[in-house]
Amino acid sequence: MAQTPPAPLNGISSMATRQLLAELLAQWQAQGGQPVAMTSVGGVDAAKRVAAGEAFDVVVLASDAIDTLLAAGHLLPGSRVDLVQSAVAVAVPAGAPQPDIGSEAALRAAVLAAPTIGYSTGPSGTQLLKLFERWGLTDHLQGRLVQARAGVPVGSLVASGEVALGFQQRSELIGLAGIQLLGDLPAPVQIDTIFSGAVAATSQQADAVRALLAWLASPDTAAAKQRHGMAAA
Repeated sequence: MAQTPPAPLNGISSMATRQLLAELLAQWQAQGGQPVAMTSVGGVDAAKRVAAGEAFDVVVLASDAIDTLLAAGHLLPGSRVDLVQSAVAVAVPAGAPQPDIGSEAALRAAVLAAPTIGYSTGPSGTQLLKLFERWGLTDHLQGRLVQARAGVPVGSLVASGEVALGFQQRSELIGLAGIQLLGDLPAPVQIDTIFSGAVAATSQQADAVRALLAWLASPDTAAAKQRHGMAAA
């Protein structure tokens, strides 16, 4: 009698890793790995759904969100695996003047000159606001900061002209129509986010998830990560 194949793994991730995971999971399945049904939403919403006890097998989020969920018992202890490192980049609308962002001073000047500035709801957005605070610009930028709604790419706000200068993970800006990518933040103020995976406490297939996470962190996935503007963690 034929053996019943295992049910697909059910996963949730933030939008920042959506395209990368789509490519890698297709590759994983093509080489005989267990199918994975991955839902990608805003990171804040994803964490809320996991915390609310929604049934998942694998969770891929920024490492600080993973650690919070681990501490609260929503993920299996010791199951965190760091997968990718993602840098924040800067974009302007296509055809707009391209300010210099090659140094911290130049980036600060570009921020001061921008009539509107877009940033995300994720950890990179939080770190960006801390940078503006360190520069002493918090009060100066009141009324000019536009936070993208959860699950809405900052790049779409740039493309539509809603914001003049947008900050988000490079992986979410690469190849987006209607924008010009200026490059990553300069090294002294670069914001890097580690995205990690872990086994959900609700999973009945923990060993299968661990095998998947080990492969996602393996050297076999490095080239895809680079194509999507990320680096191995």
